[in-house]
Amino acid sequence: MKAAVLRSGKFNIENIDKPQLKDKKGAIVKVIGCGLCGSDIVKLKTGMAKDGSVLGHEVVGEIVEVNTDTKFKTGDIVAMGHHVPCFNCLYCFSGHYSMCRHFKTTNIFPGGFAEFIYVSEEHLNNTVFYVSEHLTEIEASFLEPLACCIRAVKRAGLEQNSKNLIIGLGSVGILMGQASKAFGNEVFGCDLIKERVMLSEDLGFDKSFISDNESILTEMKNYAPIGFDNVFLTAGASSGLDFAVKAARDGANIVVFSSVKDNNGFKNNDIYYRELTVMGSYSPSPMDLEDSMNLISSGKVDVNGLSVVYNLENLNEALNDTISNKIMKAYIKL
Repeated sequence: MKAAVLRSGKFNIENIDKPQLKDKKGAIVKVIGCGLCGSDIVKLKTGMAKDGSVLGHEVVGEIVEVNTDTKFKTGDIVAMGHHVPCFNCLYCFSGHYSMCRHFKTTNIFPGGFAEFIYVSEEHLNNTVFYVSEHLTEIEASFLEPLACCIRAVKRAGLEQNSKNLIIGLGSVGILMGQASKAFGNEVFGCDLIKERVMLSEDLGFDKSFISDNESILTEMKNYAPIGFDNVFLTAGASSGLDFAVKAARDGANIVVFSSVKDNNGFKNNDIYYRELTVMGSYSPSPMDLEDSMNLISSGKVDVNGLSVVYNLENLNEALNDTISNKIMKAYIKL
């Protein structure tokens, strides 16, 4: 089968062995398409992904073989999450499902940028969802990234009508804002790119700002006089750290939802004297995936127009266009 295999920092289209069920419990899924996630790009740029690996996890596909007692059958169109917690460890009991050691060892195989993948019985029971007929494949591909954002919103413990600021209005920032809005909050955003600021307002943000300099903080006070209750960092830029602290009210939550390449951090005394809570949010639980599918299916989150479609053979072009901000997000059609 065809797959995009990582070779020296680029994707190389190769023929690799198709996964087989044989005596394994689970299913074989024919991949219809797969979103290119920011974490795929980070893994590639930092060398976290090994040569020979197949990336991609925002999968929509058709079940073509099944070898387990499950509600799913051949011909079903499904979307999925790629990690499964054990539900029976310290991390799961405390609600930190993505820190579960079993969670970190489970995955689809070999990866979504391949014609076929193996999905385990555990996945079928916990992280795989039907795609209803009224949803497009691209809409369904947002199941996992939206679930990540839902997890972050839940982590912040938002109270109704809180004022929330999203720093960085790429696809994840747009999803984060819509998820926060769906939970009944006022949502504001900022980004350097005017088109993204305008798009966020078209998709329901109460107000967004072009953050070309810190003078924007003065304008923000017209909407949040004492600062924002919750600030979500989705931009992956170190400059956003100080900006987040300045935009937050005393006692606010700052949710870190991106990595930064230089490993900068927050200043201790800012957190101490202002009683700020800084928390990370990483990956969703099966319950967050279910909430995500419900929000997408009900139309409470609108993902139309966020993705540009590329063929598997053009995955490197999609990667470069995403990195250069030519596009917001790529969907890889197989």
